[in-house]
Amino acid sequence: MTKLRLAIVGAGPAGIYAADILLKAERSFDVSIDLFDHLPAPYGLVRYGVAPDHPRIKGIITALRDVLDRGDIRIFGNVRFGTDLTLDDLKQHYNAVIFATGAVHDADLRIPGIEAAGSYGAAEFVSWFDGHPDYPREWPLEAESVAVVGNGNVALDVARMLAKHADDLLPTEIPANVYDGLKASPVTDVHVFGRRGPTSVKFTPLELRELGELRDVDMVVYDEDFDYDDHARESVAGNKQIMVIDRVLQSWRAREVGQASRRLHLHFYAKPVEVLTDASGRVSALKYERTRPDGQGGVVGTGEFRETPVQALYRAVGYFGSPLPGVPFDEKHGVIPNHEGQVINPDNNEQVYGVYATGWIKRGPVGLIGHTKSDAMETIEHVINDVGNWWTPASPSEASVVELLESRGIRYTTLDGWHALDEHEIALGEPEGRARIKVVDRDEMVAVSRRE
Repeated sequence: MTKLRLAIVGAGPAGIYAADILLKAERSFDVSIDLFDHLPAPYGLVRYGVAPDHPRIKGIITALRDVLDRGDIRIFGNVRFGTDLTLDDLKQHYNAVIFATGAVHDADLRIPGIEAAGSYGAAEFVSWFDGHPDYPREWPLEAESVAVVGNGNVALDVARMLAKHADDLLPTEIPANVYDGLKASPVTDVHVFGRRGPTSVKFTPLELRELGELRDVDMVVYDEDFDYDDHARESVAGNKQIMVIDRVLQSWRAREVGQASRRLHLHFYAKPVEVLTDASGRVSALKYERTRPDGQGGVVGTGEFRETPVQALYRAVGYFGSPLPGVPFDEKHGVIPNHEGQVINPDNNEQVYGVYATGWIKRGPVGLIGHTKSDAMETIEHVINDVGNWWTPASPSEASVVELLESRGIRYTTLDGWHALDEHEIALGEPEGRARIKVVDRDEMVAVSRRE
């Protein structure tokens, strides 16, 4: 019987779902799957892209853990594709590879002043407060007034983490250095800016509702943003999610404000046009243009410009994929060019045999984690049907890739190693009554995982 030796690069939800779907699929061949990730621990953006005070969303880790703990998928963590392991290496040991590397960098916001000191990408801040090992341990939290540009869930995560009192994060798995940084923050006002109206936001109702539950934080909305046109009113009446969002925002309009020590402001119909700076080149204000509805769900500029004084700014306008050595890449859209997951050579539009993509690196950073399953199913269907075009590896044995990594001195981690790290982090949290305390340092993560 034919056997498929499959490598999957990326051990987040996209990669794990792809492995699980293939193992459960109807097929005429045996399967052996190895997951590779540059991080010592699995789960990708679920571990390093979701705010620590979101235990319900992080509950998806339980489902992913169940897949891995079956024992029919091997994991090699702390292995960097392109340096520790190349595409040519994969061709020597596997029949095919699926790239599930996601999109972890910030999309650009191309306005003057965006590169000023005190202007940051939201993705970097998220990586910091989630204890990502490849980011500095310190974060400059010196601003009293902060701007967050974006109207999606990441913008709300960033705004909430900035406005929330650090002590209210202690029950979560927040790393100690992050707690210390947020505890010392002098912030009093967080301003969230979106260029469209309240009925066009990309928040989910749950995320929005949670904002209003923050202790000692006033929610500030502005009456001028709620003069709905016919299109907006139809959206509220015809879409349950928008209806719930509108209900939450309308309830905030009726709240009394002025008693809390911190304020979280939501500015709609506000299109950022420039980041203003002081004499030292640091962020001093956000200049934006008031927009208005165009009657069709979009907005147009009014020519009225305003400025909100801030000392820091976070852009949360989306994520963007990164190129992988030896793999085709679409620089404009930040994805691997593909047809339903089959990687395509953009020069001649022909399929690159043996190479596949799934998740955000396949379709761009849109949709929730659940959408990743249907995405993986499409890719896996092609992997199965392309059996005649798989690579023919010279050393397909499961032992051969282990020998390769060890010969190169790669301190890789395994599923057993993740269990060790998981238990260690939980034990760190127990004395303080916390779910866990994340280990942040990469070398320490690896040492604990390898029981060194």
